Amino acid sequence: MQFELKSISVQSIPKALAKVERYRLLNEPILAESICLDILAIVPDHQQALISLLLARTDQFPSQLPANAAHEVLARIQGDYERAYYAGIIWERVGHNRIRQGGSGGGASAYHALREAMAHYEKAIDIASPRNDDAILRWNTCARVIMQNPEVRPSPDEDPRQAWVRDEAGSRIADA
Repeated sequence: MQFELKSISVQSIPKALAKVERYRLLNEPILAESICLDILAIVPDHQQALISLLLARTDQFPSQLPANAAHEVLARIQGDYERAYYAGIIWERVGHNRIRQGGSGGGASAYHALREAMAHYEKAIDIASPRNDDAILRWNTCARVIMQNPEVRPSPDEDPRQAWVRDEAGSRIADA
């Protein structure tokens, strides 16, 4: 069944963005995503809506939303720092999701996703504006998760250059 969606007004965007944040805090990422899509329907390059959409999609990783859905939004985000930082967020949340899922190879998969996040955060750190330590905070979080979870380690018998590419089921992590 198809419906013709109704458009919101440009003037309502600030209130709509506030609702997005509220729904994300209430763990309702599908509702937050829907509002972002309404904003982007009238202002396709609205950066805050794109960032909120990316975050709402990463909030859905535990319900098996593919990481590609967030990566598609990342391509539309402007700014080298922002792209590096939010790429790190995507990989960090993939890693946390792998830890929650557990299973055979989950720790190694989580390790490599977190290390990928850390690499993106390092790029963001290098180009961050003064007094913007957000990427440092995220990098440190990833490092602590790895240091505090003994199961989050690379498999000893894998080629470290290729290990992050596949998870325990043999599927590509980037497609997870």
